[in-house]
Amino acid sequence: MRLFYLCLGYLLAPLALAAELVGGFRDRRHWQHLGERFGYGSSLPAGGLWLHAVSVGEVQAAATLIRTLHARYPDAPLLLTTATVTGRWRAEELLGGQASIRFLPYDLPGAVARFLDRARPRLGVVLETELWPNLYRAARRRGVPMILASARVSEKSVRRYRRLGALIRTTLASNLHVAAQTDADARRFLELGADPDRTEVLGNLKFDHELPTDVAARGLVLRAALGAARPLWVAGSTHEGEEEQVLDAHAAICRRHPDALLVLAPRHPPRFEAVAGLLRRRAVAHVTRRSGAIVGHQTQVLLLDTLGELVPYYAAADVAYVGGTLVKVGGHNLLEPAALGRPVIAGPYTFNDPAAARLLVEAGAVRVVRGAEELAAAVTVLLEDPAAARVAGASGRAVVAANQGALARLVARIERLLGTT
Repeated sequence: MRLFYLCLGYLLAPLALAAELVGGFRDRRHWQHLGERFGYGSSLPAGGLWLHAVSVGEVQAAATLIRTLHARYPDAPLLLTTATVTGRWRAEELLGGQASIRFLPYDLPGAVARFLDRARPRLGVVLETELWPNLYRAARRRGVPMILASARVSEKSVRRYRRLGALIRTTLASNLHVAAQTDADARRFLELGADPDRTEVLGNLKFDHELPTDVAARGLVLRAALGAARPLWVAGSTHEGEEEQVLDAHAAICRRHPDALLVLAPRHPPRFEAVAGLLRRRAVAHVTRRSGAIVGHQTQVLLLDTLGELVPYYAAADVAYVGGTLVKVGGHNLLEPAALGRPVIAGPYTFNDPAAARLLVEAGAVRVVRGAEELAAAVTVLLEDPAAARVAGASGRAVVAANQGALARLVARIERLLGTT
């Protein structure tokens, strides 16, 4: 199985590189730092702490951990790797000079060896479900302990991983410490071969994500600029096939509330222009955030075609819809608007973070809809019943508060592995 995995990796790596090259025609950042995909780059000071977060959502959770580690170990070099261009951009924005930022190399023996030769970490922390056999094998041989933090795995993924047989068992049973989100996740990792002595439930780091201290004030400023009296809802992190449903819902909402404003935030920057084209074809009165144009009384949609501004707009909104849930993407961060005390709406596809979604739905903080008609109805109910909206928002905030603590538990585990406790 290991030979098959190696052959597959060497076959897929050129395709992955080709996808980056093609992506560069839409976003030139895809052409930057390509050597890091194969483990190249400048050498870093030895003995640092390395964290990996695959994309934007995980980067935001990792940023809170990195700030904590930086305060705890001010002399230790910190490295954050990510897999996506948007993840890297967000990491650079959030962390500034607190950590070195790189792409994780493809899981090829040579690329992994070059990366570890240059990074020389004392310990590695990988967020959620990134299982890379060659990377973990190389770390084990170099004596680098690895932690899979906020670790989660679904029943469907368990069935898929089992096809890898001894390869996945060896990967999990090496020097890998599994810090699972839930009891169910821990049980599934044990079924796949994780070491029981190195598997424990520490919770979900995303509940400990630190919102900007000025986010409420920024939300008030935005709301005043957009129209304090008009109904305002945000559709954040939307995907292809989802914007059409959101715009259908907004049209229905406007029939009842003609002055309603939608802030529409597509997930991926390369799609900003495509969504602007959709708005033009539908003859929807809109402005783009990037243009700097004033949102007037006749404006129906503000297209948020910038990065890093979604959370303040959630803070300004009456209702938040979280994208990637009406299409089979699996959903994005429900916890951000919930932590802000906003009533949240989502579609049925929340499998990217099922435990958090279940807690929020059970508490009445998230309403689940299936399609544009139900989305319009749910938004309308919350706009017309401020008391119900406040109850839902308070429930979400309470769920977030009740499930915090994973960060402190993970840091304690890191300290034990580093021998600093």
